[in-house]
Amino acid sequence: MSAHMRILPALVLSSMVALVAALSPVAAQSPQPNNSSDVVKKGEYLARAGDCVACHTAPEGKLFSGGRAMPTPFGTIYTSNITPDGTGIGAWSADDFYNTMHHGRFPDGGLLYPAMPFGSYTKVTREDSDAIFAYLKSIPPVHQPNRPHELDFPYNNRSLILGWRTLFFKEGEFTQDPKQSEEWNRGAYLVEGLGHCGMCHSPINALGGSRESEAFQGGLIPMQDWYAPSLTSNKEAGLGDWSIEEISDLLQKGVSTRGAVYGPMAEVVFNSLQYMTDEDIRAMAVYLKSIAQDEPAPPRTSVRTQEASLLISLGKAVYDKQCASCHGAGGEGRPPHYPPLAGNQSIQMESAVNGIRMVLNGGYPPATEKNPMPHGMPPFAVTLSDDEVAAVVSYIRTAWGNRGTPVSASEANKLRSAPLQ
Repeated sequence: MSAHMRILPALVLSSMVALVAALSPVAAQSPQPNNSSDVVKKGEYLARAGDCVACHTAPEGKLFSGGRAMPTPFGTIYTSNITPDGTGIGAWSADDFYNTMHHGRFPDGGLLYPAMPFGSYTKVTREDSDAIFAYLKSIPPVHQPNRPHELDFPYNNRSLILGWRTLFFKEGEFTQDPKQSEEWNRGAYLVEGLGHCGMCHSPINALGGSRESEAFQGGLIPMQDWYAPSLTSNKEAGLGDWSIEEISDLLQKGVSTRGAVYGPMAEVVFNSLQYMTDEDIRAMAVYLKSIAQDEPAPPRTSVRTQEASLLISLGKAVYDKQCASCHGAGGEGRPPHYPPLAGNQSIQMESAVNGIRMVLNGGYPPATEKNPMPHGMPPFAVTLSDDEVAAVVSYIRTAWGNRGTPVSASEANKLRSAPLQ
């Protein structure tokens, strides 16, 4: 039930979303699973909230039948069939499913690769786990044997996961903070649990793991070449100076007066967040706003001062010709459809990857119920040279009081071959 892709010790994972349900105490076992229509409906909501479809449904494949290839630096993993067929979870019990979610183990006790984000799912309550299981048992079964992973040595040795778990896996359900409001606790539960937002928005180390102390501090998503910004730094995606409405709009609509989502986050909004209730989205916004800290790293650039000056001069000419008609001569934009660039935190992040990719490839925010006809940006990979791409991105990152740093033509060239997803 993983969502977007994000690298872990032997694999990748990802995304940002939520779950619903009461934050109630959890029983260790559920010998009498409740498969009523209300529970199934709740489970469907939770499965949507967790963006399970993103990983467990291959392109053109049947719902939740698995088989999606997920390239990683360690090889390729193929997602599993979670339909109620014998090749899926048809023989599983609710206890088996909970053990997978909570402990990261198969029914026979075998270790799951952390491509399944059990490090986050361990926080999910038993009640919610049972609801998801009830829903999955209600969908049409698909007979499709799981495809073996194609992992390089030594990552194809599952016993190595024991070491990773010792370093990076902290088992245990979410516990409420009595000093915070019910709404804040709800948001924390949604973001940290089934939503597993930290899987993309936390940096990973050489062992493919994330430290709890580095949660939500941002990082490059390997194999995708998108940067998941820090949710704690107000100079990246930290939301401390955003209103709750602005954060909520971005999560649920995909656009707000402060910006829009593209790339992997657009898929998360499309598959998952747009379907969340207003109350859940607001709770997430309250929590995300509370964790923002204005502690940015000092800006760094490898571009020499003279080169940067020339780039920015060229960049203004490119911007005035190609960009100003939508984003305004002063970078003011026409929100929410054409995001402002002046003062836009996503433009000024330490990593310029996302800005370069948008200029090269263009893109659309997701089409959502509350924004069904999003306005997009055309690609400029064919019409602009590497120097021009670097120039206009450098200009946008430094004009109008923006405090970003210039980028080089080599950085632009490197991202021309990045995957489009």
